Amino acid sequence: MSDTKINPYVALAIGVISVSTSAILVKVSSAPSGVIAFYRLFFSVLFMLPVFLIKYVPELRLITRRDWIYSIAAGVFLAFHFIIWFESLNYTSVASSTVLVTLQPLFAFAGTYFFFKEKFTWKAILSGLLAIGGSVIISWGDFKISGSALFGDILALIACALVTAYLMFGQTVRKRLSLITYTFVVYSISTVTLLLYVLIVQEPLLPYGTSDWVYFILLALIPTLLGHTLFNWSLKWLSTSTISMAILFEPVGAAVLAYYLLQESVVWTQVLGGAIVIGGISLFLLDERRLRMKELKNKTTISG
Repeated sequence: MSDTKINPYVALAIGVISVSTSAILVKVSSAPSGVIAFYRLFFSVLFMLPVFLIKYVPELRLITRRDWIYSIAAGVFLAFHFIIWFESLNYTSVASSTVLVTLQPLFAFAGTYFFFKEKFTWKAILSGLLAIGGSVIISWGDFKISGSALFGDILALIACALVTAYLMFGQTVRKRLSLITYTFVVYSISTVTLLLYVLIVQEPLLPYGTSDWVYFILLALIPTLLGHTLFNWSLKWLSTSTISMAILFEPVGAAVLAYYLLQESVVWTQVLGGAIVIGGISLFLLDERRLRMKELKNKTTISG
């Protein structure tokens, strides 16, 4: 991290706050899930296009065949993550959906261990389990083990697995490409995937009211261009598992926003769970930072 002037952990915190607005904006929109997801990424790509054309087009020549394959996989996974997660919000509460969709460490720990051979200390695993337990407590009052709420919970879990796959594939490419080029390529692939999906399932692209267009644009600007782009930027310095752990803060932010903007009640289990989540994440990030600083110090000592 010595080659960046911005602390990746600060960028990660801003990203988490930004993505916490996503569920609220989706919940208040009247458009179908696929359409919301399409316009979210379509406007994101549209806003990025001038910067990409002016400065980053030549970098496309540096993308290898393997990079293209990984980028396409990441884009498709991201597209279906949005579709399925947005759909889950039609069946279950903001708190339940955001908690389940951010339980990425369950998938990230397994994925990074088997595919990228990352090692974890017992402290990291313990803090991860602690944060996951806190996430379950947050949503305990909202879980309804029956009917549509259960279906929404299942959709959120599937969306969780998909976004973890998106981050894992992106991690290998992001380290070789600039943030703008990588993000523009992946978001463009996601946009095309979502357009095909909307056309196939025959969800209407038009017409929508002024408020819906405002929500589409806000989704592009805040949770996507600011939030997810900061996650992509952080991938160059932080591991998938670290980002996944930090994203567990999202249910806390989303629950607070839902309370004030959607009048969704906050119960004692959510307050208790939020405190446990913050404690678990803090322990994990401190342990991760300690290990990386130790590795950096060892490399410096060896090179010296």
